Amino acid sequence: MRTGIIALIVVALLFMFGCNKYNGMVKVDESVKNKWGAVQSAYQRRADLIPNLVSTVQGAANFEKTTLTQVMEARASATQIKVDVNDLSPEKIQQYQAAQGQLSQALGRLLAVSEAYPDLKANQNFRDLQVQLEGTENRINVARNDFNDAVNGYNSTIRTFPNNIVAGFTGFKAKGYFTADAAAQEAPKVKF
Repeated sequence: MRTGIIALIVVALLFMFGCNKYNGMVKVDESVKNKWGAVQSAYQRRADLIPNLVSTVQGAANFEKTTLTQVMEARASATQIKVDVNDLSPEKIQQYQAAQGQLSQALGRLLAVSEAYPDLKANQNFRDLQVQLEGTENRINVARNDFNDAVNGYNSTIRTFPNNIVAGFTGFKAKGYFTADAAAQEAPKVKF
């Protein structure tokens, strides 16, 4: 009888311990989901600015149509990539990041080409949109860093002992990080 009561107490303590660990993992998982929402919001802001930027640029005579087409195609591609907040695997994050990277490159080309158009550079709407785009890129960077911090906390939580045991039983899996683009590995060459 006494061993039965002791066994019941041990099982109850293990159950409460497991519940506590599970609830902690749910909290860090929700934090990751919240930070992912901020990342998506920042990228959506950029996507929303692009049609205005393209419309302003189209007003410039003889502006390279292929550049504008590339920007709009990259925007369409980037906005079609949807990542389920419950499946933030490294592969899904990489796909999302690749699509957003293509859009960043297309925007970079658009802004570089616009330097050859003094009338466009003097256009107040264009300058305002450039400032808004720059601010949005900063927001994206902050949101990505915050997301990576939340993923770090989450991944650390589910991988440490004894949380890893509870995580294994309850289906918590590691989430992916935003990483530097492959092109960022090489320093740009400056020529005078």
